[in-house]
Amino acid sequence: MSWSWEYIPSEEYVTSGAPADFLKAVEEKAGELVRAAEALFLDGTTYEGSGEPMQYIDVAGGFFAYYVVPRLELVFICQVTPPLGR
Repeated sequence: MSWSWEYIPSEEYVTSGAPADFLKAVEEKAGELVRAAEALFLDGTTYEGSGEPMQYIDVAGGFFAYYVVPRLELVFICQVTPPLGR
């Protein structure tokens, strides 16, 4: 298995109406989160625990909500909030 990220429940639902430049910044930051999780949980499939709670991260004037699921080796992005006025 290999670490990755995805939108949950779907990309269309989570990103609806967000500007492309903001989404590009979100996806770049998601890639960074994947690399960090991969370094922290060397073999996520063997992880035993509840995992981390949902977290928020600022990006490009807005923010997004995500959580890490080590046993699935996934970072889920569940909400994006673009900058106001966009």
